[in-house]
Amino acid sequence: MKPISTAADQIGHGRAGLNIVAGWNKPEYEALGLSLPDDHETRYAYAQEWFDLIRKLWASDTHFDWDGKYFKAKKIKGNPAPVRGSVPIINAAGSPQGREFATDNANFLFTPAIDLERSKGEIADLKAQGQAKGRKIDVLTFSHVICRPTREEAEAFAKHTAVDNADTDAIDNLVNLQFAHAHSFPHDLLAQIKHLFALGHGGFPLIGTPDDVAAGILKLHATGFAGTTLSFVDYVAEFPYFRDTVLPKLKEAGIR
Repeated sequence: MKPISTAADQIGHGRAGLNIVAGWNKPEYEALGLSLPDDHETRYAYAQEWFDLIRKLWASDTHFDWDGKYFKAKKIKGNPAPVRGSVPIINAAGSPQGREFATDNANFLFTPAIDLERSKGEIADLKAQGQAKGRKIDVLTFSHVICRPTREEAEAFAKHTAVDNADTDAIDNLVNLQFAHAHSFPHDLLAQIKHLFALGHGGFPLIGTPDDVAAGILKLHATGFAGTTLSFVDYVAEFPYFRDTVLPKLKEAGIR
């Protein structure tokens, strides 16, 4: 067997990571003729056995058999192995079962930044949960960038996308699907979550001038997030602002 993460890790000389998703999108399962278990215990038990098998493939130099509850295999061997013996493990989880899985296995846990005051306590709790198991867990989030030379231009474009032209049916469908089968987003902040989905799939909004965007990232850092992904509406047009102004400001603050 050649797990794709190790092939990518070899190609990238040790720069790959693995994002483990236990499954939540029921229509995707049904499209393939599969059933999504309703309970989180079964989903994460399946994910745990899968990851245990993957780790043994990474660590074993010889062929072996696997006789588990969810997986059966004969004379298997993983090749190539990760460059550093393993790769960083990422997981996004909101349910109690998911948080147990993440703090047992992951190096980085993704969680949305909807309310930064609430996020401070959540990050502290996740780190403490990992520490109780002898593990260091860093918490990441995801952000959506609308960067323009002036704040007025950026806010006008945000209104254009998330208010004037929002696809409310699609947003309702996606949010309802998330709330039915996943616990990643806090259910008591529904209106705010719908707005953020219209703006950028639920990401923390980084809207304004390059200085505003830099200040927003610094605020995430001060909250306790170890990092964030960044999505752009128009990467080609917007990234020069980010590269020329935002990145130097982050570097000055000791953030890379």
